Amino acid sequence: MYDFHTHSLLSDGELIPSELVRRAVFKGYEAIAITDHVDFTNVEHVLGSLKKLELHDNSNSGDITVIIGVEISHVPPEKIGKLALKAEDLGAELVVVHGETIVEPVESGTNSAAVSNPSVDILAHPGLISEEEAEIAKENGVYLEITSRKGHCLTNGHVAMVAREVGAKLLLNSDLHSPEDFLTKELGARILAGAGLNHGEVIKVMEENPRELLKKIVW
Repeated sequence: MYDFHTHSLLSDGELIPSELVRRAVFKGYEAIAITDHVDFTNVEHVLGSLKKLELHDNSNSGDITVIIGVEISHVPPEKIGKLALKAEDLGAELVVVHGETIVEPVESGTNSAAVSNPSVDILAHPGLISEEEAEIAKENGVYLEITSRKGHCLTNGHVAMVAREVGAKLLLNSDLHSPEDFLTKELGARILAGAGLNHGEVIKVMEENPRELLKKIVW
């Protein structure tokens, strides 16, 4: 299993980072990213705290790759690029943008700003993303998220359909906030099938795409 979208106590999650990683190790995850919510007020604190933990030390994290990241959340679209660059300068290895989910008042234009930015890796729960936005995501190598998160998952079918139409790449993430949010392979496969993906597409989203992104991050 891989998960590139999780939250710790550094934002609105329930677990301290070390416990989040330990539980992922116990469940057999190969890689996990801690991507707490950030804006301009807390990005230094979040990334500074994660870097202090030395999460990439195998003596602390066990047999797992731990990725230090952020989820840029509810930032005006015109400022997403500036914050993404700031996060990279502060040591973020992965930049996720909180997409235009239908269950939160995300500002219109967020999806477009995210997929148009070369510093963004993942557009999380992009809601009713357009084909044009998905096409730009494909061109810029931005992954679109299929999520297990309650509420955000309501548009999984639409995201999968649009991604298939234009050939954009998908990832399955949990948007984890609590211990109960960890996914299993079986549940992950069922979520993807429920979004309309066939067996081959499920394998690609659960295995090939995560390994491709992980290779990009590690190298």
